[in-house]
Amino acid sequence: MREADRDRCLRTALRVFGWVYLVGVPVLMLWLWPSGWGWNPPQPKYEHMIMGVYSTLGVFLLRAARDPAAHASLIWFTIASNIVHGAIMLGHALVDETERANLVGDVPALFLVAGVLWYLMPVRQEAAHG
Repeated sequence: MREADRDRCLRTALRVFGWVYLVGVPVLMLWLWPSGWGWNPPQPKYEHMIMGVYSTLGVFLLRAARDPAAHASLIWFTIASNIVHGAIMLGHALVDETERANLVGDVPALFLVAGVLWYLMPVRQEAAHG
């Protein structure tokens, strides 16, 4: 993929994921699909915390879309934290049958976001040594 195309796609992905985190996660957790995105049984205190953290991340991803290179550490944090969160949720969903809906809800979504952003991040060109 050409660098200009990669940058355009990264900016678009950051906007999409920013809005998903800002608005989509709360809507999914509270109204559209609580069993696939929240706790079973519901635990409002934890769900509010998660919604607050992800909504905040959404705002910063939207800001990062303006200049991804200047926000590389935020984007890599998003990638790493999604992998960690997805792995933890995957473990819980495999062990606890009340959390199985997460296997088709937030677990694949977390890995998808991480994978897309990782793929779209520019490859660093190391200086040639010699």
